[in-house]
Amino acid sequence: MSNDPKIQAARREAVGTIATRKLRRSGLIPGNIYGHKQETIHFSVENDSLAPIIASGHKVVDFELDGRVEKAIIQDVQWDTFSKHVQHFDLLRVDENERVTTQVDLVIRGISPGVLAGGILEQPHHTLPIECPVIRLPDNIVVRVNTLQLGESIHVKDLVLPKDVTTTLPPDEVLVHVVAPRKSAVAEEEAPAAEA
Repeated sequence: MSNDPKIQAARREAVGTIATRKLRRSGLIPGNIYGHKQETIHFSVENDSLAPIIASGHKVVDFELDGRVEKAIIQDVQWDTFSKHVQHFDLLRVDENERVTTQVDLVIRGISPGVLAGGILEQPHHTLPIECPVIRLPDNIVVRVNTLQLGESIHVKDLVLPKDVTTTLPPDEVLVHVVAPRKSAVAEEEAPAAEA
């Protein structure tokens, strides 16, 4: 049984600005699904069921239409001007055995002791290039810094990647490190004067 969220959709025949506005007013969000050399299908889903899935950042979903369920990736989401409400979204059909190469966000978790001691947390990489089965595509990769001391680094080899997920970055690549704060130019100029 799949652990991916399910999107239950209904076909929509009418397309265009007027039709989609009418859908949104009735609490429905228009969408399209395409890919795998199959026809593009226009559909709509209830906003109340779609919103939690989008908010969770989940990428792989079970798409149900006319009693048929297939795997899909949330490919594109269009928001309103204030980025609060989904206006339209696209799904890409995928094969469960297919592998994908993509980028996922690196999310920092925890408070570094090195930062508490006055250091500065630097993050050279904010995303990680990965390759994995499409159905195992992670929402993000967590980097825990709660033991990171001043002068220490977290490298690619230190990550705990999900099952079947690999990265193309070298094992010794630095993802996060804590460095000593640089002295300001003003402080450096004042130091000789004070000594004199």
